[in-house]
Amino acid sequence: MNLSRNLLVGAALTGLLLSGCTSKVTEREQYSGFLPNYNNLQEVTTPSGGTAMRWVSPSWNPNAYDTVVFNRLELYPAPKPDERVNRQTLTDIQNYMTNKAKATLGQKYRVVTSASAAPAGSKTLIMRAAITGVSASNEGMKWYEVVPIAAVVGATQAATGHRDQDTELFIEAEFIDTKNNQTVAKVVRKVFGKQLSNESQKITAQDFKAAIDKLGTDFQAFIH
Repeated sequence: MNLSRNLLVGAALTGLLLSGCTSKVTEREQYSGFLPNYNNLQEVTTPSGGTAMRWVSPSWNPNAYDTVVFNRLELYPAPKPDERVNRQTLTDIQNYMTNKAKATLGQKYRVVTSASAAPAGSKTLIMRAAITGVSASNEGMKWYEVVPIAAVVGATQAATGHRDQDTELFIEAEFIDTKNNQTVAKVVRKVFGKQLSNESQKITAQDFKAAIDKLGTDFQAFIH
């Protein structure tokens, strides 16, 4: 009886641990509402080896445009800095990602900050992008509304007492063709930063720079 009970308990714990594993992509309940809709998103593998949820119109042709309207990545919803992630860290990440995106776009397109700044007759895209809300959990199952960067401990780590934490950054973006105001591509992406040694270690912009650089590589491949 005791053996059977132990086996049942072990099986139950195994199920909980597996269900608590950190997903490689943004889960549906983590979508922020930044995009008008999340229809038809499909999981894809990116050139850098990452994973994203993406939809691309059959008519998408990055060579059909010469101008992109893009000012900066937004922080959406409004961030809530705390003792682990202060406002300066959020600003540093926002600025680093914005500069990376502008540099990548600038290799192929004229980049302007507003639609009115696009030259007459230009073939223009609008790019909307944001660092979006995320969640933090010690067991992969309890959700907390926090700032756009969070540390997560998987269920296996929590159960074994291992307190290393994975940092995660969530991004949502879309391209809009100004000719007909239709979305031609959209993506929801989660990337992993450096692993932290404990749950009290502060999160910094430096923890995500390598991950953001990989995003830039994938972005460059997408528009070429």
